[in-house]
Amino acid sequence: MGVPILPERIAGADGLLLRRWLPEDAEILSAAVAESVSHLRPWMSWAVDEPLTIEQRRSMLAAFGREWSGGGDVVLGAFVEDRVVGGCGLHRRIAPDGLELGYWIHPRFTRQGLATAVARLLTDAALSLVNITHVEIHHDKANVASAGVPRKLGFWLVAELPDETEAPAEVGIECRWRMDRERWAVSRVV
Repeated sequence: MGVPILPERIAGADGLLLRRWLPEDAEILSAAVAESVSHLRPWMSWAVDEPLTIEQRRSMLAAFGREWSGGGDVVLGAFVEDRVVGGCGLHRRIAPDGLELGYWIHPRFTRQGLATAVARLLTDAALSLVNITHVEIHHDKANVASAGVPRKLGFWLVAELPDETEAPAEVGIECRWRMDRERWAVSRVV
C-alpha cells in the first residue's frame, strides 16, 4: 500500500474553501499572485520568479497535480465566495508521520483571521489522517505576522534554527512550531 493521498478539498465555516489548484485556475492564480507579489516577495522565495506566463503557471499547476496524485504534497487555493483569498498547502518534508503546512493571504484579505482559519482547517485535515501524528509551521523569525498564527492555534515553538535566507526580509533564523494529535484534540474540546 502506498502513501495515502492528501485531501484535495477542505470546507470550512463562513464559506472558506480550500481546494486543489487545477491547470484551468492558471489565470485566477496569476491575477491573485500579481496583486499580492509585493506583499509576498519579502517572505516567499518562490515570489522572486514572478510573474510567470499563463503557460508556465498551467505547467506548474499540472506538476502540482501529478505530485499530489502520486502521494506527495498538496497545493491548495483558499477561496471565499469563489474569490481567491490566498493559497496554502500540506508538505511531506518534515517526517514520515508529520506534515508541514504553509499559507499566504492576498493583501486585500489580511487581518481578517483568514490565515488562522486556513491553518486551522489544514491542521484538522492533517491530523485526521491515520499516519500523521503532528504538523508544523515554519517561518523566518522576522516574519512576526506569521508567528501569530501558530501561537493563536496553540502550537508550541519547538526550535529556532539557523537557516539560509531565501527571501529579502528574512534574517536567517527559522522558527518551527508544532502541534500533535493529542494536544489538538484537547484544544478543540476547550
